[in-house]
Amino acid sequence: MITILLVDDEPLLRLGFRLVLDSQPDLTVVGEAADGTAAVARTAELDPDVVLMDVRMPGVDGIAATREIVRTHPRSRVLILTTFDVDEYAFPGLKAGASGFLLKNVPPDDLLTAIRAVARGDAVVAPSVTRRLLDTVAGHLPDATPAGEPPTARGLDRLTERELEVLGKVAAGLSNAEIAGELVLSEATVKTHVGRILTKLGLRDRVQAVVLAYETGLVRPR
Repeated sequence: MITILLVDDEPLLRLGFRLVLDSQPDLTVVGEAADGTAAVARTAELDPDVVLMDVRMPGVDGIAATREIVRTHPRSRVLILTTFDVDEYAFPGLKAGASGFLLKNVPPDDLLTAIRAVARGDAVVAPSVTRRLLDTVAGHLPDATPAGEPPTARGLDRLTERELEVLGKVAAGLSNAEIAGELVLSEATVKTHVGRILTKLGLRDRVQAVVLAYETGLVRPR
């Protein structure tokens, strides 16, 4: 059973999410919170597998709450909810340690799939959303490695040429299958490359890899 904490300042939205989630035999909502402070406290109290986190809330917002949960209770994975009109929150949310983000109007089936993926340790970075949100904010990132310079920042020089290529594809939001098709590799080989990239760079998941690729300038906004 996957346990979930709902965090949103809108009671009706929490009710809607609860109805969808509790209808599944393998998912259960163990608690709710209406702001970031309560989210951190309830996470410590309930030890949920997944925290479904709103971004804009009164007091402590979802970004600050995510950062604190990841720091103090890393077992609980945070899945941030965002909307197209708050693009600027996506990158800070991922950088804070969230395991992914979704739009608030996500179809129920996609929400369920994402929660299950995050609970088993995967990252949820929907390709179309990744491209839009990260392209929006990546140009404003400080200290990015200038285009054309060797990718030595943050340990990228430890990666092979192929691994750098795969990392670039991951940052563009491509799935393993899509990367395999573009690079004419097997999906298993791509998965191996991704695993080695995460290990060499000391990263937890694909989301952190995307963040690092944009921070270092390996990938730039279109």
